[in-house]
Amino acid sequence: MNLKKLLLYLTLPLYILDQVSKWWIVLQFPEEPLGQYGRVIELAPWFEIIRVHNQGVAFGMGNGTSWAPIVFFFIPMLALVMLRVFWKKGVFNNRPAIVALALLLAGIFGNFTDRLLQGFQLEAYKQESFWTRLSEGYVVDFISIKLPGYQMLSPSSGGWWPTFNVADSCVCVAACLLFLSGILEEKKQKRLRNEEKWSDSWRVITMLSQGLKCLTRQMMAANGSFMHRISGWIDDVG
Repeated sequence: MNLKKLLLYLTLPLYILDQVSKWWIVLQFPEEPLGQYGRVIELAPWFEIIRVHNQGVAFGMGNGTSWAPIVFFFIPMLALVMLRVFWKKGVFNNRPAIVALALLLAGIFGNFTDRLLQGFQLEAYKQESFWTRLSEGYVVDFISIKLPGYQMLSPSSGGWWPTFNVADSCVCVAACLLFLSGILEEKKQKRLRNEEKWSDSWRVITMLSQGLKCLTRQMMAANGSFMHRISGWIDDVG
């Protein structure tokens, strides 16, 4: 599978969709203090659109802490370096893995763009320094869904899954594809090992067959010589 085509036809469109959807949220929903909710668009009893500032990572981990904006600013850069290393090592060696790579790039670039730009849009920090506004960067989350049974795992959630965005979805799908890729790779390696065993067995069988043929020819030659001698003795006796 051609990675360049995937970057053009999958990564780029998803990145654009992610950014367009986030900027629409930022422009249409009023700015709320960190951790508070404002306008909500209810599309269904289990599906809402809401503006959430997330300075942490998935599921809001680290959100609101002083260290999260700095730590999670550099993690995407480290992730991109690691993806490059894994690509060179041939880790992404089948179709699901390559698609996962394209999705990961869309997700990483999507959320990293937020951290770079969104802090500069906050009215509360308009008069602050460049580095202060950069450090206030956050990821725009806006998709909120209610899942059956989730309240049992997290009673305080009321059954509502942590708010996410398009980039988060790309990363989650990529994780599933990488899991599938690992299963397929293991099956492939198992099949190759079995083929190698059969190949070794076939070589042994071939060698034994050739040995038996050679032995048979020698026995037939020896038997012919013996019969020829017997015939000669009979003629001499006669």
